[in-house]
Amino acid sequence: MKTKVRELRTAAGMTQQQLADRVHVSARTIISIEKEQYSPSLMLAYRMAEVFGVTVEELCLLRENRELEDRNHENLP
Repeated sequence: MKTKVRELRTAAGMTQQQLADRVHVSARTIISIEKEQYSPSLMLAYRMAEVFGVTVEELCLLRENRELEDRNHENLP
């Protein structure tokens, strides 16, 4: 799942470790989310959204991800 975590974090002038500390996870978790290797849990997404002052929908690009999933589903045989 694509997220805006890296974009929001860098705009806030935060390191991966600083964000990790604020949301109570490891820096490795933040790195994995930013590389799209891991999708955050709902609670973690909520915590990050609070840190950045955005909604979970904005943080997780839910509209864009849903549209991508819909397109992929339409292309199935």
